[in-house]
Amino acid sequence: MAASTSSPWSDKNPVRSATPLAADSTCDVCVVGGGIAGLTTAYLLAGEGKSVAVLDSKEAVAGGETEFTTAHLAWVLDDRFSRLASIRGDEVAKAAADSHRAAIDLIAEIVAREGIACDFKRVDGFLFPGKDGAAVIDEEEKALKRLGIPYDLALLPFPSPHAGPVLRFARNGQFHPIKYLGELAGLIRKRGGTIHTNTHVVKVESGSPCRVHTKDGRTVTAGAVVVATNSPFDAGVTLHVKMAAYTTYAFAAAIPRGAVPPSLYWDTEDPYHYVRTQPSGDGELLIVGGEDHKTGQADDQSDRWAHLIGWARERFPELGEVRHRWSGQVFETPDGLGLIGRAPGGRDNEYVITGDSGMGMTHGTLGARLVADLILGRANDLAGVYSPSRWMPGAAETFLKENLNLAAQYADWLTGGDVKSPEQIPPGHGATIRRGLTKLAVYRDDKGKVHTMSAACPHMGGVVQWNPGEQTWDCPCHGSRFGCEGNVLHGPAVEGLAAAK
Repeated sequence: MAASTSSPWSDKNPVRSATPLAADSTCDVCVVGGGIAGLTTAYLLAGEGKSVAVLDSKEAVAGGETEFTTAHLAWVLDDRFSRLASIRGDEVAKAAADSHRAAIDLIAEIVAREGIACDFKRVDGFLFPGKDGAAVIDEEEKALKRLGIPYDLALLPFPSPHAGPVLRFARNGQFHPIKYLGELAGLIRKRGGTIHTNTHVVKVESGSPCRVHTKDGRTVTAGAVVVATNSPFDAGVTLHVKMAAYTTYAFAAAIPRGAVPPSLYWDTEDPYHYVRTQPSGDGELLIVGGEDHKTGQADDQSDRWAHLIGWARERFPELGEVRHRWSGQVFETPDGLGLIGRAPGGRDNEYVITGDSGMGMTHGTLGARLVADLILGRANDLAGVYSPSRWMPGAAETFLKENLNLAAQYADWLTGGDVKSPEQIPPGHGATIRRGLTKLAVYRDDKGKVHTMSAACPHMGGVVQWNPGEQTWDCPCHGSRFGCEGNVLHGPAVEGLAAAK
């Protein structure tokens, strides 16, 4: 496949970059993570007169999972309102719908107030049956009527095996996330905030005050800390049992302008497919995602992209050259809602925004509003809806299933390796090898040089697995990802794979 393994959002806007933290500092609020959750939080707090420092480990803000989103601004839950109502009741389901709508409204308000050119547009959303049939649509429609959540019935504006009416939801949105967040970064600075990239946070001490420690030995002392790093690397162990890491796949292909009406589309299959358009030069891109699996628990990445492209070509005959392909990390919670608010376990003045559940753009935005209110001492009715400390007895089956899967991954320490010796590994590939009581992660580069590391994820000791589609080492336990030579790419791990002893 000739397409790049990067998303269409990448740009070189200098406003996204900054210098690393070079000295100890003090501020009102330290935000760890410069994606949509962290930057929106910093923007809102700086607007309230708070001194804010944003620390991000990447070379540029919005360079983590936010850069690998498909940027659906949907207020309609991926896991559906009927399921949420069955788990947590009708009032929580209604509140979730209202809060995600409010998140899109907040983005629209910021775009208009600040004059941000980011291709923001209001669009409809369509939920349509997959090969699983229309039963899920019928069940969801009944719940929507009972809950009073607005929808109507319409026909899909593109060819589909399903010829009947589908569910249509008004006033969703789409935008270019990096253009939007690049402007937010500039506005944070204008409001007196500071941003430091290439700054690796390794520990957060909660309290009065909080202290944020970096890998280089610098410390930020703050009245409050917001951990907005997609996966909470240091915000309480209990959060990890409430989240399951999934990898989702996406590609962007050229289509003639106007060939597909600008809307959000997603089906009812498991895993489901999701589609949108995006202006690009003199034409448009069709962005398609799906083929999800548990992170570190598949080795057929290239096949998944191929299946996704095949699915799209059946429905969108105008589909042209595939220009980008990429994957993203999704953290699912048992009830499908984010974990947002005060960090659990008595961690004073520490807050988290995590558990995106496939809705990172809206969860990140509503999470920023909620956390900013909590820091400012304002009441927010959503605090209980999204509390990271909540337990979800109605989702006990999902919770148990995911944690049994997690526990089973540690059995990899008892098995043999993928191969017996480095000589069996082709150039440009990796494999695990057993050596006595331990396992090694071994990568042979294109020149034949062998790089040998411990296969133990430094977060909580899972055995990393080779991802041949992206040449990474992925942890099947909590979703940490590492480069082929062991450097950390995605948390919750904060250190790379250790050199083999």
